[in-house]
Amino acid sequence: MSNINSILTTKQAIAEANRCHHCKTPACQRGCPISNDISEFLGALGRGDIGEACRIILRKSNLPAICGRVCAHELQCEGHCIRNESGEGIRIGMCERFIADFSAENEIPLINIPQKTRGRIGVIGSGPAGLTVAGDLVKEGFDVTVFEAQPEPGGLLMYGIPGFRLPHYVVKNEIRQLETFGVKFVTNCLVGQDTTVDKLFNEGFDALFIGSGTAVSNDLDLPGRELNGIVLSSYLLRMDALWHCGQILRSDVPMESGDRVLVVGGGNSAMDTARTAMRLGAAGVTVIIRESEDNILALETEYQAAASEGAQFLFEHSPKEFQGENGQLIALLASSSQDEKTIPCDRVFLSIGSRPANRIVSTTTGIDVNEGGYVICKERPFGMTTRRGVFAGGDVVHKPANVVLAMRDAKKVAVGIREYVDAVKLLAIT
Repeated sequence: MSNINSILTTKQAIAEANRCHHCKTPACQRGCPISNDISEFLGALGRGDIGEACRIILRKSNLPAICGRVCAHELQCEGHCIRNESGEGIRIGMCERFIADFSAENEIPLINIPQKTRGRIGVIGSGPAGLTVAGDLVKEGFDVTVFEAQPEPGGLLMYGIPGFRLPHYVVKNEIRQLETFGVKFVTNCLVGQDTTVDKLFNEGFDALFIGSGTAVSNDLDLPGRELNGIVLSSYLLRMDALWHCGQILRSDVPMESGDRVLVVGGGNSAMDTARTAMRLGAAGVTVIIRESEDNILALETEYQAAASEGAQFLFEHSPKEFQGENGQLIALLASSSQDEKTIPCDRVFLSIGSRPANRIVSTTTGIDVNEGGYVICKERPFGMTTRRGVFAGGDVVHKPANVVLAMRDAKKVAVGIREYVDAVKLLAIT
Protein backbone atom coordinates (compact mmCIF):
# COMPACT_ATOMS: atom_id res chain seq x y z
CA MET A 1 0.00 0.00 0.00
CA SER A 2 1.15 3.54 -0.69
CA ASN A 3 2.09 5.62 2.34
CA ILE A 4 0.75 8.78 0.71
CA ASN A 5 -1.28 9.64 3.82
CA SER A 6 1.12 8.36 6.47
CA ILE A 7 1.44 10.84 9.31
CA LEU A 8 4.47 11.76 11.39
CA THR A 9 4.06 12.50 15.07
CA THR A 10 5.31 15.88 16.26
CA LYS A 11 8.39 14.23 17.75
CA GLN A 12 9.09 12.31 14.53
CA ALA A 13 8.60 15.41 12.36
CA ILE A 14 11.00 17.50 14.44
CA ALA A 15 13.57 14.70 14.43
CA GLU A 16 13.24 14.27 10.66
CA ALA A 17 13.66 18.01 10.07
CA ASN A 18 16.77 18.09 12.24
CA ARG A 19 18.45 15.58 9.93
CA CYS A 20 18.74 18.37 7.32
CA HIS A 21 22.31 19.52 6.63
CA HIS A 22 21.06 23.01 5.59
CA CYS A 23 23.30 23.03 2.55
CA LYS A 24 24.63 26.40 1.44
CA THR A 25 23.04 25.80 -1.96
CA PRO A 26 20.16 23.42 -1.23
CA ALA A 27 19.82 20.83 -3.97
CA CYS A 28 16.31 20.02 -2.74
CA GLN A 29 15.18 23.56 -3.55
CA ARG A 30 16.60 23.27 -7.07
CA GLY A 31 14.59 20.07 -7.48
CA CYS A 32 11.33 21.75 -6.44
CA PRO A 33 9.42 23.18 -9.44
CA ILE A 34 8.24 26.16 -7.36
CA SER A 35 11.60 26.59 -5.55
CA ASN A 36 10.13 26.11 -2.09
CA ASP A 37 12.39 27.30 0.74
CA ILE A 38 12.80 23.74 2.00
CA SER A 39 15.90 24.19 4.13
CA GLU A 40 14.30 27.17 5.87
CA PHE A 41 11.01 25.48 6.70
CA LEU A 42 12.84 22.36 7.89
CA GLY A 43 14.93 24.60 10.11
CA ALA A 44 11.82 26.18 11.66
CA LEU A 45 10.22 22.77 12.10
CA GLY A 46 13.40 21.46 13.72
CA ARG A 47 13.14 24.29 16.29
CA GLY A 48 9.53 23.36 16.96
CA ASP A 49 8.19 26.58 15.42
CA ILE A 50 5.55 24.98 13.24
CA GLY A 51 3.66 28.21 12.55
CA GLU A 52 6.82 29.84 11.20
CA ALA A 53 7.52 26.73 9.13
CA CYS A 54 4.09 27.05 7.52
CA ARG A 55 4.54 30.78 6.93
CA ILE A 56 7.79 30.03 5.11
CA ILE A 57 6.04 27.47 2.90
CA LEU A 58 3.25 29.91 2.11
CA ARG A 59 5.74 32.30 0.53
CA LYS A 60 5.82 29.94 -2.45
CA SER A 61 2.90 27.51 -2.08
CA ASN A 62 -0.80 27.96 -1.37
CA LEU A 63 -1.41 24.20 -1.23
CA PRO A 64 1.15 22.65 1.15
CA ALA A 65 -1.08 19.85 2.48
CA ILE A 66 -1.83 18.82 -1.10
CA CYS A 67 1.75 19.12 -2.38
CA GLY A 68 2.93 17.17 0.65
CA ARG A 69 0.81 14.27 -0.56
CA VAL A 70 0.68 14.20 -4.36
CA CYS A 71 3.93 15.80 -5.55
CA ALA A 72 6.44 13.53 -7.25
CA HIS A 73 8.85 13.93 -4.33
CA GLU A 74 11.10 11.09 -5.44
CA LEU A 75 11.79 12.97 -8.70
CA GLN A 76 11.85 16.48 -7.26
CA CYS A 77 12.86 17.69 -3.78
CA GLU A 78 13.55 14.32 -2.17
CA GLY A 79 15.25 13.00 -5.28
CA HIS A 80 17.79 15.85 -5.05
CA CYS A 81 18.47 15.58 -1.30
CA ILE A 82 22.20 15.33 -0.63
CA ARG A 83 21.55 12.68 2.03
CA ASN A 84 20.43 10.27 -0.67
CA GLU A 85 24.11 9.55 -1.26
CA SER A 86 24.11 7.61 2.01
CA GLY A 87 20.64 6.18 1.46
CA GLU A 88 19.13 8.40 4.15
CA GLY A 89 17.23 11.04 2.18
CA ILE A 90 14.97 13.31 4.21
CA ARG A 91 11.21 12.72 3.94
CA ILE A 92 10.50 16.28 2.85
CA GLY A 93 6.98 15.57 1.63
CA MET A 94 5.94 14.06 4.95
CA CYS A 95 7.41 17.05 6.81
CA GLU A 96 5.49 19.48 4.59
CA ARG A 97 2.34 17.41 5.11
CA PHE A 98 2.82 17.49 8.88
CA ILE A 99 3.38 21.26 8.95
CA ALA A 100 0.30 22.00 6.85
CA ASP A 101 -1.97 19.57 8.71
CA PHE A 102 -0.82 20.76 12.14
CA SER A 103 -1.33 24.40 11.21
CA ALA A 104 -4.83 23.73 9.86
CA GLU A 105 -5.93 21.56 12.78
CA ASN A 106 -4.73 24.06 15.35
CA GLU A 107 -5.85 27.15 13.38
CA ILE A 108 -2.46 28.81 13.70
CA PRO A 109 -2.55 32.45 12.48
CA LEU A 110 -0.33 32.54 9.44
CA ILE A 111 -0.19 35.72 7.35
CA ASN A 112 -1.65 39.21 7.24
CA ILE A 113 -3.55 39.99 4.04
CA PRO A 114 -3.56 43.59 2.71
CA GLN A 115 -6.76 45.40 1.84
CA LYS A 116 -8.23 44.14 -1.44
CA THR A 117 -8.01 47.44 -3.33
CA ARG A 118 -5.55 46.67 -6.10
CA GLY A 119 -8.03 45.30 -8.64
CA ARG A 120 -10.71 42.65 -9.27
CA ILE A 121 -9.59 39.31 -10.66
CA GLY A 122 -11.84 36.49 -11.87
CA VAL A 123 -10.40 32.96 -11.86
CA ILE A 124 -12.13 30.30 -13.97
CA GLY A 125 -11.52 26.86 -12.49
CA SER A 126 -10.45 25.86 -8.99
CA GLY A 127 -7.85 23.23 -9.73
CA PRO A 128 -4.18 23.66 -8.75
CA ALA A 129 -3.53 26.43 -11.30
CA GLY A 130 -6.63 28.43 -10.37
CA LEU A 131 -6.07 28.11 -6.63
CA THR A 132 -2.43 29.14 -7.03
CA VAL A 133 -3.31 32.29 -8.98
CA ALA A 134 -6.08 33.12 -6.50
CA GLY A 135 -3.83 32.66 -3.48
CA ASP A 136 -0.89 34.57 -4.90
CA LEU A 137 -3.00 37.55 -5.98
CA VAL A 138 -5.12 37.84 -2.84
CA LYS A 139 -1.87 38.06 -0.86
CA GLU A 140 -0.91 40.98 -3.12
CA GLY A 141 -4.06 42.97 -2.32
CA PHE A 142 -6.34 41.87 -5.18
CA ASP A 143 -10.02 41.07 -4.82
CA VAL A 144 -10.28 37.52 -6.22
CA THR A 145 -13.36 35.49 -7.14
CA VAL A 146 -13.04 31.88 -8.30
CA PHE A 147 -15.74 30.36 -10.54
CA GLU A 148 -16.15 26.57 -10.35
CA ALA A 149 -18.57 24.42 -12.38
CA GLN A 150 -18.85 21.67 -9.76
CA PRO A 151 -20.82 21.77 -6.49
CA GLU A 152 -17.61 22.16 -4.49
CA PRO A 153 -14.34 23.92 -5.33
CA GLY A 154 -11.19 21.93 -5.91
CA GLY A 155 -11.44 20.87 -9.54
CA LEU A 156 -9.06 18.03 -10.34
CA LEU A 157 -7.96 17.93 -6.72
CA MET A 158 -11.49 17.12 -5.55
CA TYR A 159 -12.94 15.21 -8.50
CA GLY A 160 -9.94 13.77 -10.36
CA ILE A 161 -7.62 12.42 -7.66
CA PRO A 162 -9.11 9.61 -5.56
CA GLY A 163 -9.68 10.21 -1.87
CA PHE A 164 -7.28 7.43 -0.88
CA ARG A 165 -4.49 9.45 -2.48
CA LEU A 166 -5.75 12.90 -1.57
CA PRO A 167 -8.49 12.92 1.10
CA HIS A 168 -11.29 15.36 0.39
CA TYR A 169 -10.95 16.94 3.84
CA VAL A 170 -7.41 18.00 2.90
CA VAL A 171 -8.64 19.82 -0.20
CA LYS A 172 -11.45 21.42 1.79
CA ASN A 173 -8.95 22.60 4.42
CA GLU A 174 -6.82 24.25 1.75
CA ILE A 175 -9.91 25.92 0.24
CA ARG A 176 -10.96 27.12 3.71
CA GLN A 177 -7.51 28.61 4.22
CA LEU A 178 -7.80 30.56 0.97
CA GLU A 179 -11.22 31.78 2.07
CA THR A 180 -9.70 33.13 5.29
CA PHE A 181 -7.27 35.04 3.05
CA GLY A 182 -10.29 36.60 1.31
CA VAL A 183 -10.72 34.50 -1.84
CA LYS A 184 -14.40 34.14 -2.80
CA PHE A 185 -15.75 30.99 -4.46
CA VAL A 186 -18.79 30.77 -6.74
CA THR A 187 -19.74 27.13 -7.35
CA ASN A 188 -22.17 25.50 -9.81
CA CYS A 189 -21.14 28.19 -12.29
CA LEU A 190 -20.11 26.90 -15.71
CA VAL A 191 -18.33 29.69 -17.57
CA GLY A 192 -19.39 29.49 -21.19
CA GLN A 193 -22.91 28.53 -20.16
CA ASP A 194 -24.00 30.24 -16.93
CA THR A 195 -21.84 33.27 -17.66
CA THR A 196 -19.20 34.32 -20.18
CA VAL A 197 -15.90 36.14 -20.34
CA ASP A 198 -17.67 39.19 -21.76
CA LYS A 199 -20.24 39.27 -18.96
CA LEU A 200 -17.52 39.00 -16.31
CA PHE A 201 -15.68 41.98 -17.79
CA ASN A 202 -18.96 43.89 -17.84
CA GLU A 203 -19.33 43.12 -14.13
CA GLY A 204 -16.11 45.04 -13.44
CA PHE A 205 -13.32 42.48 -13.38
CA ASP A 206 -9.95 43.93 -14.35
CA ALA A 207 -8.49 40.64 -15.56
CA LEU A 208 -9.55 37.01 -15.92
CA PHE A 209 -7.56 33.80 -15.57
CA ILE A 210 -8.58 30.61 -17.37
CA GLY A 211 -7.46 27.57 -15.41
CA SER A 212 -10.10 25.16 -16.60
CA GLY A 213 -7.68 22.29 -17.28
CA THR A 214 -8.25 19.54 -19.81
CA ALA A 215 -11.87 18.59 -19.32
CA VAL A 216 -12.32 16.41 -22.41
CA SER A 217 -10.91 12.88 -22.16
CA ASN A 218 -9.37 11.21 -25.19
CA ASP A 219 -11.24 8.23 -26.59
CA LEU A 220 -10.47 5.13 -28.66
CA ASP A 221 -12.16 4.85 -32.04
CA LEU A 222 -12.03 1.08 -32.35
CA PRO A 223 -14.48 -1.56 -33.57
CA GLY A 224 -17.05 -2.22 -30.87
CA ARG A 225 -16.69 1.16 -29.15
CA GLU A 226 -20.50 1.47 -29.03
CA LEU A 227 -20.82 -1.50 -26.65
CA ASN A 228 -22.07 -0.96 -23.11
CA GLY A 229 -19.35 -1.26 -20.51
CA ILE A 230 -16.70 1.04 -22.03
CA VAL A 231 -16.20 4.10 -19.84
CA LEU A 232 -13.76 7.02 -19.68
CA SER A 233 -11.66 6.74 -16.51
CA SER A 234 -12.19 10.43 -15.74
CA TYR A 235 -15.92 9.73 -15.49
CA LEU A 236 -15.35 6.86 -13.07
CA LEU A 237 -13.08 8.98 -10.86
CA ARG A 238 -15.52 11.89 -10.85
CA MET A 239 -18.54 9.73 -10.04
CA ASP A 240 -16.63 7.90 -7.33
CA ALA A 241 -15.69 11.25 -5.77
CA LEU A 242 -19.31 12.46 -5.94
CA TRP A 243 -20.46 9.24 -4.28
CA HIS A 244 -17.93 9.62 -1.48
CA CYS A 245 -19.07 13.24 -1.05
CA GLY A 246 -22.64 12.00 -0.62
CA GLN A 247 -23.90 13.73 -3.77
CA ILE A 248 -24.93 10.59 -5.70
CA LEU A 249 -25.82 6.97 -4.93
CA ARG A 250 -23.39 4.06 -5.24
CA SER A 251 -25.60 2.73 -8.05
CA ASP A 252 -24.70 5.82 -10.09
CA VAL A 253 -20.99 4.89 -10.12
CA PRO A 254 -20.31 3.14 -13.48
CA MET A 255 -18.99 -0.14 -12.09
CA GLU A 256 -20.54 -3.03 -10.20
CA SER A 257 -18.94 -5.15 -7.53
CA GLY A 258 -17.63 -8.34 -9.11
CA ASP A 259 -16.88 -6.78 -12.50
CA ARG A 260 -13.83 -8.01 -14.38
CA VAL A 261 -12.08 -4.73 -15.15
CA LEU A 262 -9.52 -3.65 -17.74
CA VAL A 263 -7.82 -0.26 -17.62
CA VAL A 264 -6.19 1.08 -20.80
CA GLY A 265 -3.30 3.48 -20.14
CA GLY A 266 -0.03 3.73 -18.28
CA GLY A 267 -0.11 7.07 -16.47
CA ASN A 268 -0.89 8.03 -12.89
CA SER A 269 -4.58 8.36 -13.76
CA ALA A 270 -4.62 4.76 -14.98
CA MET A 271 -3.12 3.65 -11.66
CA ASP A 272 -5.74 5.72 -9.81
CA THR A 273 -8.45 4.08 -11.89
CA ALA A 274 -7.15 0.57 -11.20
CA ARG A 275 -6.96 1.20 -7.47
CA THR A 276 -10.42 2.79 -7.45
CA ALA A 277 -11.90 -0.20 -9.28
CA MET A 278 -10.39 -2.58 -6.74
CA ARG A 279 -11.90 -0.56 -3.91
CA LEU A 280 -15.26 -0.72 -5.66
CA GLY A 281 -15.13 -4.51 -5.51
CA ALA A 282 -13.75 -5.55 -8.91
CA ALA A 283 -13.23 -9.29 -9.28
CA GLY A 284 -9.91 -8.45 -10.91
CA VAL A 285 -8.16 -5.53 -12.57
CA THR A 286 -5.67 -5.69 -15.44
CA VAL A 287 -3.93 -2.57 -16.74
CA ILE A 288 -3.06 -2.69 -20.44
CA ILE A 289 -0.05 -0.54 -21.23
CA ARG A 290 1.49 0.17 -24.63
CA GLU A 291 4.95 0.78 -23.18
CA SER A 292 7.35 -1.66 -21.53
CA GLU A 293 7.50 -1.88 -17.75
CA ASP A 294 10.64 0.29 -17.72
CA ASN A 295 9.02 3.07 -19.76
CA ILE A 296 5.56 3.59 -18.30
CA LEU A 297 4.42 7.15 -17.65
CA ALA A 298 3.22 6.58 -14.09
CA LEU A 299 5.44 7.34 -11.13
CA GLU A 300 7.16 4.29 -9.74
CA THR A 301 5.42 4.80 -6.39
CA GLU A 302 1.98 4.85 -8.04
CA TYR A 303 2.74 1.78 -10.16
CA GLN A 304 4.03 -0.12 -7.14
CA ALA A 305 0.99 0.92 -5.07
CA ALA A 306 -1.38 -0.45 -7.72
CA ALA A 307 0.64 -3.65 -7.99
CA SER A 308 0.76 -4.14 -4.23
CA GLU A 309 -3.03 -3.80 -4.08
CA GLY A 310 -3.54 -6.58 -6.61
CA ALA A 311 -3.60 -4.97 -10.05
CA GLN A 312 -2.20 -7.08 -12.89
CA PHE A 313 -0.33 -5.58 -15.84
CA LEU A 314 -0.07 -6.44 -19.52
CA PHE A 315 2.81 -4.48 -21.02
CA GLU A 316 3.61 -3.71 -24.65
CA HIS A 317 0.06 -4.39 -25.82
CA SER A 318 -2.47 -2.08 -27.48
CA PRO A 319 -6.25 -2.48 -27.77
CA LYS A 320 -7.47 -3.49 -31.24
CA GLU A 321 -11.14 -4.37 -30.85
CA PHE A 322 -13.93 -4.39 -28.28
CA GLN A 323 -15.99 -7.57 -28.47
CA GLY A 324 -19.53 -8.05 -27.23
CA GLU A 325 -22.83 -9.92 -27.27
CA ASN A 326 -26.27 -8.32 -27.41
CA GLY A 327 -24.74 -4.86 -27.12
CA GLN A 328 -22.75 -5.70 -23.98
CA LEU A 329 -18.95 -5.78 -23.72
CA ILE A 330 -17.55 -9.25 -23.07
CA ALA A 331 -13.87 -9.04 -24.11
CA LEU A 332 -11.05 -6.87 -25.43
CA LEU A 333 -8.67 -7.93 -28.17
CA ALA A 334 -5.16 -6.58 -27.52
CA SER A 335 -2.04 -7.14 -29.60
CA SER A 336 1.70 -6.72 -29.41
CA SER A 337 4.42 -7.13 -32.02
CA GLN A 338 4.45 -10.83 -31.16
CA ASP A 339 0.95 -11.96 -30.25
CA GLU A 340 -2.73 -11.21 -29.75
CA LYS A 341 -4.75 -11.78 -26.60
CA THR A 342 -8.51 -11.89 -26.13
CA ILE A 343 -9.18 -10.82 -22.55
CA PRO A 344 -12.64 -11.45 -21.07
CA CYS A 345 -14.00 -8.43 -19.21
CA ASP A 346 -17.17 -6.70 -18.04
CA ARG A 347 -15.81 -3.16 -17.97
CA VAL A 348 -13.06 -1.24 -19.75
CA PHE A 349 -11.90 2.15 -18.46
CA LEU A 350 -10.01 4.34 -20.92
CA SER A 351 -7.23 6.44 -19.40
CA ILE A 352 -5.34 7.76 -22.39
CA GLY A 353 -5.04 11.47 -21.75
CA SER A 354 -7.23 14.52 -22.17
CA ARG A 355 -7.51 17.88 -23.91
CA PRO A 356 -9.14 21.26 -23.23
CA ALA A 357 -12.85 21.85 -23.80
CA ASN A 358 -13.69 24.77 -26.12
CA ARG A 359 -16.68 26.04 -24.12
CA ILE A 360 -15.01 29.22 -22.85
CA VAL A 361 -13.19 30.04 -26.08
CA SER A 362 -16.27 29.42 -28.25
CA THR A 363 -18.48 31.80 -26.23
CA THR A 364 -16.21 34.83 -26.54
CA THR A 365 -13.97 36.44 -29.14
CA GLY A 366 -10.26 37.03 -29.47
CA ILE A 367 -8.85 33.99 -27.65
CA ASP A 368 -6.77 31.92 -30.06
CA VAL A 369 -5.93 28.25 -29.59
CA ASN A 370 -3.51 25.94 -31.38
CA GLU A 371 -4.42 22.89 -33.44
CA GLY A 372 -4.72 20.80 -30.27
CA GLY A 373 -7.17 23.22 -28.66
CA TYR A 374 -4.65 24.58 -26.14
CA VAL A 375 -4.84 28.30 -25.41
CA ILE A 376 -2.05 30.39 -26.95
CA CYS A 377 -0.35 32.76 -24.48
CA LYS A 378 2.26 35.49 -24.59
CA GLU A 379 5.54 35.83 -22.76
CA ARG A 380 4.87 39.49 -21.83
CA PRO A 381 2.87 39.95 -19.78
CA PHE A 382 3.39 36.30 -19.03
CA GLY A 383 0.31 34.17 -19.60
CA MET A 384 -1.88 36.71 -21.39
CA THR A 385 -3.89 35.24 -24.24
CA THR A 386 -4.49 36.93 -27.56
CA ARG A 387 -7.37 38.77 -25.89
CA ARG A 388 -6.35 41.72 -23.73
CA GLY A 389 -6.87 41.11 -20.03
CA VAL A 390 -7.53 37.37 -20.34
CA PHE A 391 -4.80 35.10 -19.03
CA ALA A 392 -4.47 31.31 -18.95
CA GLY A 393 -2.23 28.72 -17.37
CA GLY A 394 -1.86 25.12 -16.30
CA ASP A 395 -3.13 22.21 -18.37
CA VAL A 396 -5.35 24.39 -20.59
CA VAL A 397 -2.13 25.86 -22.02
CA HIS A 398 0.16 22.83 -21.90
CA LYS A 399 -0.44 19.13 -22.19
CA PRO A 400 -1.55 17.65 -18.85
CA ALA A 401 1.20 17.68 -16.26
CA ASN A 402 1.12 17.20 -12.50
CA VAL A 403 -0.12 19.39 -9.69
CA VAL A 404 3.10 21.20 -8.83
CA LEU A 405 4.02 21.86 -12.48
CA ALA A 406 0.61 23.49 -12.98
CA MET A 407 1.34 25.55 -9.86
CA ARG A 408 4.76 26.61 -11.18
CA ASP A 409 3.21 27.90 -14.40
CA ALA A 410 0.36 29.58 -12.54
CA LYS A 411 2.72 31.47 -10.23
CA LYS A 412 4.38 33.05 -13.27
CA VAL A 413 0.98 33.95 -14.70
CA ALA A 414 -0.02 35.58 -11.40
CA VAL A 415 2.98 37.90 -11.79
CA GLY A 416 1.87 38.70 -15.35
CA ILE A 417 -1.65 39.52 -14.15
CA ARG A 418 -0.31 41.76 -11.39
CA GLU A 419 1.94 43.65 -13.79
CA TYR A 420 -0.86 44.05 -16.33
CA VAL A 421 -3.49 45.36 -13.88
CA ASP A 422 -0.99 47.71 -12.20
CA ALA A 423 0.07 49.10 -15.58
CA VAL A 424 -3.52 49.63 -16.77
CA LYS A 425 -4.45 51.45 -13.57
CA LEU A 426 -1.29 53.56 -13.68
CA LEU A 427 -2.02 54.62 -17.27
CA ALA A 428 -5.60 55.48 -16.28
CA ILE A 429 -4.29 57.80 -13.55
CA THR A 430 -1.75 59.51 -15.77
